[in-house]
Amino acid sequence: MKFTLSWLKEHLDGDDVTLDAVLATLNRIGLEVEGVEDKAEKLRGFSIAYVVSAEQHPNADKLRVCMVDTGQGEPVQVVCGAPNARTGMKSVFSPPGTFIPGKNITLGIGTIRGVESRGMLCSAAELQLSEDHDGILDLPADAPVGVSYAEWIGLGDPVVEIAVTPNRADALGISGIARDLAAAGLGTLKTPEIEPIAGTYPCPVKVTIEPGAPCPAFALRLIRGVKNGPSPDWLQAKLRAIGLRPINRLVDVTNLLTFDRSRPLHVFDAAKVAGDLIVRRARAGESLLALDGKTYALDEAMCVISDDRAVESLAGIMGGEESGCDEGTTDVLVESALWEPINIAQTGRKLGINSDARFRFERGVDPAFTVPGLDLATSLILDLCGGEASTVELAGAIPDTSRIIEFPLALTAKLTGLEATDREQIDTLAALGFAVSGVAGTLDVSPPSWRADIEGKADLVEEVVRIIGLDRVPATPFPRPDDARKPVLTTLQLRTRKAKRALAARGLVEAVTWSFVAKAQAELFGGGAPELALANPIAADLSDMRPSLLPGLARAAQANADRGYDDTALFEVGQIFKGDRPQDQFIVATGLRRATAKPSGAGRHWSGKAGPVDAFDAKADATAVLAACGAPVANLQISTDAPAWFHPGRSGTFRLGANVIGHFGELHPAVLEALDVEGPLVGFEIVLDRIPEPKAKATKVKPLLELSAFQPVERDFAFVVPRRVAAADMVKAAAGVDRKLIAAVNVFDVYEGVGIDDDKKSVALTVTLQPREKTLTDVEIEAVAGKIVAEVVKKTGATLRG
Repeated sequence: MKFTLSWLKEHLDGDDVTLDAVLATLNRIGLEVEGVEDKAEKLRGFSIAYVVSAEQHPNADKLRVCMVDTGQGEPVQVVCGAPNARTGMKSVFSPPGTFIPGKNITLGIGTIRGVESRGMLCSAAELQLSEDHDGILDLPADAPVGVSYAEWIGLGDPVVEIAVTPNRADALGISGIARDLAAAGLGTLKTPEIEPIAGTYPCPVKVTIEPGAPCPAFALRLIRGVKNGPSPDWLQAKLRAIGLRPINRLVDVTNLLTFDRSRPLHVFDAAKVAGDLIVRRARAGESLLALDGKTYALDEAMCVISDDRAVESLAGIMGGEESGCDEGTTDVLVESALWEPINIAQTGRKLGINSDARFRFERGVDPAFTVPGLDLATSLILDLCGGEASTVELAGAIPDTSRIIEFPLALTAKLTGLEATDREQIDTLAALGFAVSGVAGTLDVSPPSWRADIEGKADLVEEVVRIIGLDRVPATPFPRPDDARKPVLTTLQLRTRKAKRALAARGLVEAVTWSFVAKAQAELFGGGAPELALANPIAADLSDMRPSLLPGLARAAQANADRGYDDTALFEVGQIFKGDRPQDQFIVATGLRRATAKPSGAGRHWSGKAGPVDAFDAKADATAVLAACGAPVANLQISTDAPAWFHPGRSGTFRLGANVIGHFGELHPAVLEALDVEGPLVGFEIVLDRIPEPKAKATKVKPLLELSAFQPVERDFAFVVPRRVAAADMVKAAAGVDRKLIAAVNVFDVYEGVGIDDDKKSVALTVTLQPREKTLTDVEIEAVAGKIVAEVVKKTGATLRG
């Protein structure tokens, strides 16, 4: 909703009604300010200038070389291509360095066909004042040279744009905004009363509302003998300031009242209307050539206004081209009607029409203003166009919106904490137009006809608090009892959030895929059971509940690759279905990396191309999820019996005893082929439901960071073991020798080849010893080393490599 400050002041009187005060108060009462446009500031560099001479350009037939007096000293040379540029005229000049809004350029000194130009003479379109670009602005002879053009024509009128919530239809009129501001203590409301127009003859056009038409009331009046044409400057300036294009006096009056009083109206050229008007539902096959130049196909759910010939208007949304008013109009029918908001909204959405009328009618206009709005429009038309008005033809009936709400004044403090006196609350409601009566702390409040959103006592409290001010609501801290609060989120909900954060932190992007997959894909990932087939699938390739998130993520990664984004890292936390019982449904955190989307970086670089993703990248992602969700990572066992959709030699399973928590690895080539995706793809699946609950109470609280004053010692060991032995088993065996002294065990080399039997491999470990109490002696270090060798040999069948 846009309005100018001067337009607002037509409804709001007072020296305190300044731009800053208006903006602050609007934000305070819930009419949020979205922007302020000051056109005078935008056109600050443009000034009035006098064309001393305009000579033919020596090298171009359609250009003139003008000497321009800008009022700042010597005349300036300007090359101008406007056909109306001539000696002795006054126009608008912009010097080099000025931003030209209509062209979106910053002007510089240029040479045009060999002649230097040090500025520009501007058209109205270049200043975004109108669409006229046929010639430069031709100003009156008394225009003062050197004066700012924006100030001279009175553009120093800021345009304010506010956001209006759907329930505040009354704030879609400037008069309603002024009412709220006055109630909040800014200025005095001065919206004038509307004098009824009696009319001097009966309206010859009758209106019929067919049964079932979504139109409670329809008011019509004929004004004959009008003289239509361009609107006066003051009306055109009002409309242009808020972004509307002036059309003619009759149409401009309806646009004025749409924004001034939130009362959309429509005008028909009476000479183009055949017979009487009928408000009805559209019929199949009917269409309308609307005022926007487009033809719309109508259906039986839409409401229209027709005459004896055809449909003339789409009710409450847009009029028809064939009965529109133009400069030849001498008799005009003025319509002011009520329409059912839901029908207006549905019709507008179906046809894709967004008009100012639809925007207001679908939110609900003031029913009591139907006839007064027609009288106000009649008064303006008679003033601007002349003519003689008929009486009002009213079909239907104006709805009675009166209602009484019992309002205990103490409810305001009870619901919001705002301490306001009875007098403050009564005065606030009265200033907003509510009728207030009653005594002894309980009021009978009747909402005004323009506030259909007020339905109960809580709505009245909201109005009181909104106007008196939220800043008066005391800040009250929540009570902090000694006993701990019960957690709001369940363990599974917390794990879901922690898993998402952990994966996002590792550079994966969250995806949301279908919960359904094709039957063939479901069977690839251990699903496809009859009980998981959908009875009515939305598509043939979405026939079964998904047994895994991997197929959806794999297809999403391939879709990205098809569009040029090869290196993709995606994750999803969602539900999978292993059966149709509740215990067969699990929440799973799944991630997938493609091509070179490694955690360390992806894509091409001058220093070398990143390597392809591998199973260890997927393992690191999975471990990060497990750690974030509180799983005992140090106690996890990793086995090589991953499901069949993983590569058998490049995958693993996370276990805690018999409890399988998840899997990781490279997807099987056969699975990639069946999914029609290209690799390499690595991924993981962690079943969040299977992560064991943490202990209720820790037996011993460990410090977050424990530093030792003694130098750590590292020792390297190389073992020859059978190929079937996992390096993780060797690490675990070495770390278990002395958990207090051994700080870390890492694998730094694996070798298979010359010098090693074919069925064996060499694994090298580095063990870090961190003393806590004293510096270790050589004897103590050798003793620990001996224990490490003995334990690894015992647990894995290894031999120390010589």
